[in-house]
Amino acid sequence: MAISDWPAAERPRERLKLQGAASLSDAELLAIFLRTGVKGQTAVDLARALLEQAGGLRKLLDQDEKTFCRARGLGQTKYIMLQATLELGKRYLQERLEKNSAFSNPATVVEYLTAQLRVRSREVFACLYLDHQHRLLHYAELFEGTINASVVYPREVLAMAMQWNAAAVIFAHNHPSGCAKPSAEDLTLTHQLQQVLQLIDIVVLDHVIIGDGQYTSFAEAGLLEDKSCSSHTLLV
Repeated sequence: MAISDWPAAERPRERLKLQGAASLSDAELLAIFLRTGVKGQTAVDLARALLEQAGGLRKLLDQDEKTFCRARGLGQTKYIMLQATLELGKRYLQERLEKNSAFSNPATVVEYLTAQLRVRSREVFACLYLDHQHRLLHYAELFEGTINASVVYPREVLAMAMQWNAAAVIFAHNHPSGCAKPSAEDLTLTHQLQQVLQLIDIVVLDHVIIGDGQYTSFAEAGLLEDKSCSSHTLLV
């Protein structure tokens, strides 16, 4: 039976209009994106099959073009549309940070950093440069390394901070392994960067490690070296 023959209250598009997107399952949301099914399968049936084949929504969205296009009912056009949709989501989150105080919206910060860094196959070190009101001035991915490490040069972090006249920063990097637990090197690097930036009165608000479905906030865990910065804790 075609979706158009379903009762109106069960059709994904109608349910989204009446109840909001959050009320839909992963398969129903994906079905709206797909728009049509294939012979013998409705869009919802196809979406369920694709999710099962990929091992879930995240794994489906993380696929490279070759793998994605290999699946039945998909192709280059849908891959391009998906990449555009994902990028729109990232830019939407960035605008929310630019228009609001990052200090008062920790969930938005983590959401944005997760969108930027979670799917990266190599470790990337990034920085949010903030003004005196902790609004976003600039997001920069400064260093990219191997699967489990990246080399960070403090003077480049400092130079970018001075370029943007930043008053505060939030560091972030991903762990491609999926585990968000900080290493001894992560702790040492963070403390070194704090010491360097304190020389020019730039506050380190946090260092966020992004894993697979998890994150660690140095501020939340009490891992920032300068306890005088406790009044600036980002994640409370």
